[in-house]
Amino acid sequence: MTNLVTAGLDGSRESVAAARWAAHEADLRGVPLALVHVEEWLERPPLAVATTEVQRQWAEALLREAFEEIKGLYPNLEITSRRLQGIPATALAHAAASSDMLVLGSRGLGAIAGFILGSIGAGTIAAIDQPVVLVGAPHDGATSAEDSGADGPIVTGVDIGRPCDALLSFAFEEAARRGCALRVLHAWAPPPVVGCGPGLDPGVQEEIGRGIATAVDEMVRPWCEKYPSVPVTPEVRIGQSAIQLVDASRGAALVVVGRRIRRSAYGTHIGSIAHAVLHHAAAPVAVIAHE
Repeated sequence: MTNLVTAGLDGSRESVAAARWAAHEADLRGVPLALVHVEEWLERPPLAVATTEVQRQWAEALLREAFEEIKGLYPNLEITSRRLQGIPATALAHAAASSDMLVLGSRGLGAIAGFILGSIGAGTIAAIDQPVVLVGAPHDGATSAEDSGADGPIVTGVDIGRPCDALLSFAFEEAARRGCALRVLHAWAPPPVVGCGPGLDPGVQEEIGRGIATAVDEMVRPWCEKYPSVPVTPEVRIGQSAIQLVDASRGAALVVVGRRIRRSAYGTHIGSIAHAVLHHAAAPVAVIAHE
C-alpha cells in the first residue's frame, strides 16, 4: 500500500466537498492526494451528442478546477489527477487499491431525510478493503466539509461480541492525528418481553449494563495505553445501534463504522448498521472493512 489519499470527483457539490475533506486528511497525514474522475463507459449511450471529446474537456476542466482550488488551500500538498474509464464502482475501487483511504461524496437530502448513498458508493465500498469515507456537502453551502464538525470528537461503534481491532485502530489513529477526543459507543437492547409478562427487572438491567460497560472498558484499555494522548469516553446506551450512532454523529468530526468482508457474490456487503449510518449520519462516515 502506498501512502496516499484518493478522492473521487463526479462534478457534484458533494464530490467537491469530499475532495476538500480528502485534501485536509492528506495534509494531516503528510501524504499526497490523488483526484480521480471516472468516465462511465456505456455500450448504448442515451444521447449521441455527448461526444468523447466533450466528455474529455468537461472531465479535464473538473479536475483542473479542483486541483487549483485545493492547491490554493494547501500549497505544499502534492496533488495528482487522472481520468479513468469503465464502471465507476469498479474503476474507483481499482484506483484506490493502493491508497490508504478513498473519499467519496454522498448526496444529501437534508438533516431529517439524511443522505443517498447511491449504487456507486455502495458498490465501491463493497469492492475494496481500504477505508472508504463518505462526505456530504455542507447544508449552509458556506462551511467547508473539512471544517464542519472539525472541533468535535470522533465517534465509533463497537460490538463487544466481535473483534473490533480494525475499527479501534483507525479511530484512535485519526483522533491522535487530529488531536481530538474519541467516543467509543456500544448500544444494546434488553431482552424482549414475552407475552404480557413483566419487563426486565431494573436491578437485573443495571447489572447487565455494568457488565457491558466493563467489557467495553476492557476492549478499549489496550488502545488507551497505546494512545495515551487521546481523551476517550466509552459509552453504553440502550437502544438500536444505528439510531444511537446517528444521534451521536451530531457535532462529530467523523463517525467510524465497520463492515464484515464478504467474499461471496451474494448477499449484502455493507451491513444494516453501517448502511443506516451512511444514510443518516450528520458527519462524514468512515467504513472500515474487517474479517
